[in-house]
Amino acid sequence: MQRARGHARIALRFDDGATRLWEFYQQGCCKIRLPRPELGGPMQAVLLNTSGGITGGDHLEFEVDIGEGTEAVVTTQAAERIYRSPAGPGFVINRLTVANGATLDWLPQETILFDRSGLDRRLEVELTGNATALLAETIVFGRGAMGETVRTLSLADRWRVRRDGRLIFADGIVLDGDAATILGGGATGGGATAIGSLLYAAPDAPAHLGAIRDVFAECVSEAGASAWPGLLNMRFVAQSSQILRQDLRRVVEALRGRPLPRVWHC
Repeated sequence: MQRARGHARIALRFDDGATRLWEFYQQGCCKIRLPRPELGGPMQAVLLNTSGGITGGDHLEFEVDIGEGTEAVVTTQAAERIYRSPAGPGFVINRLTVANGATLDWLPQETILFDRSGLDRRLEVELTGNATALLAETIVFGRGAMGETVRTLSLADRWRVRRDGRLIFADGIVLDGDAATILGGGATGGGATAIGSLLYAAPDAPAHLGAIRDVFAECVSEAGASAWPGLLNMRFVAQSSQILRQDLRRVVEALRGRPLPRVWHC
């Protein structure tokens, strides 16, 4: 059967007092759009998958390279849908490189997993010097408004973050089988249908822990945060994608000091 293939790459550099497009490549179903930045805001890149979703055997790869002194926001046009897979998972690789003195907000919209879907995804981040990165991912198990329940699922989602070549953060989520039953346990999801991860990697990251815990007091999701030198790690578990989206917005905007990208509100 025909499978979707795509590869897209964007590189930004700070030149002559402004952030400029340095490299732009797109092939297959992977596309990138560059909307006009908000007044006074950083450059934005919007990633698209024109195949309409991901199923078994699809291969997508996105690369983002943020040069020294550059500030950028990378998001997605809409939620990514992972459809029923006839054989094996779909594969997604996201590679981010952030140079010394640069700032990247990686803010894709939700990933929605359908029943009998499969996804193998990797997020690989390379930071240099005092680079700053805010990394978010949200996973939704079925469309709650449609009464969907995910009973069969194969999910492997891995994060690897390095600074100056040294591994500083490694994380992974693996779900194989009846997702609703697995997430129904009190020690797993407590019946949640949406989970989120947010990592802030910056020299001053631990200093934000107290303020973020204050924001958590306003959240409906079950949320927690921990910090260690150079990292602030936040987790969310929610009964619906709408609740999680609202709570994630509160936390991200508290860290960024500005609203989420416009495509989040379209």
